[in-house]
Amino acid sequence: MKITILYDSYKYKKLAKLRTGWGFSCLIETGEKDILFDTGWDGNILLNNMNYLGFNPEKIDIVVISHYHWDHCGGLPQLLGIDKKVDVYVPKSFSTHLKSEIRYRANLIEVIEPTKICDDVYTTGELGTDIKEQSIILKTDNGLIVITGCAHPGIRTILKVASNYGRVFGLIGGFHGFKEFYLISDISFIMPCHCTRYKKNLAKLFPQKYIENGIGKEMKF
Repeated sequence: MKITILYDSYKYKKLAKLRTGWGFSCLIETGEKDILFDTGWDGNILLNNMNYLGFNPEKIDIVVISHYHWDHCGGLPQLLGIDKKVDVYVPKSFSTHLKSEIRYRANLIEVIEPTKICDDVYTTGELGTDIKEQSIILKTDNGLIVITGCAHPGIRTILKVASNYGRVFGLIGGFHGFKEFYLISDISFIMPCHCTRYKKNLAKLFPQKYIENGIGKEMKF
């Protein structure tokens, strides 16, 4: 399994043609399915970065959108203009109008409960109250890897749901205002992205498990 960051505010690979932007997107290659988690806010930036990192958008099998905020789903229309065969997983609470647009262009799957997406890949289901969001759970030989969009429902809630599938090994994504740092003391690695407010604190507290994020960053499991 391989995870590649496609969209963020920072670059990991210092390639001139890669473009940064506010938002988040990563590609998960399972060996059987290529899954895009979130799309950033600008489809031009997303497709540009996919191109220069050597990924063909037409080969994406599944898109999972964490929540309805523009910086996580804004790139979806341009992606679906290229690849109309994909399954698109969105929280049930997603905008009715946007769901109608997606249904017209792709196979829409509305998520409420924790659900298997494909082998070794699961959604936490729709979590939270004011801002409802889903995260992805990946099963690897080392344990579970959880990928969040912004973690609006709270890292505590997300990890609690994920732990039903086994031991959490790694945590990637936007952590927002998370500062209950003790909750991740037993996790082997963290890679905060996008909207994480306390990156410097996390890097200082967990120097051995903190992994620098940025566009082009790849991790294999």
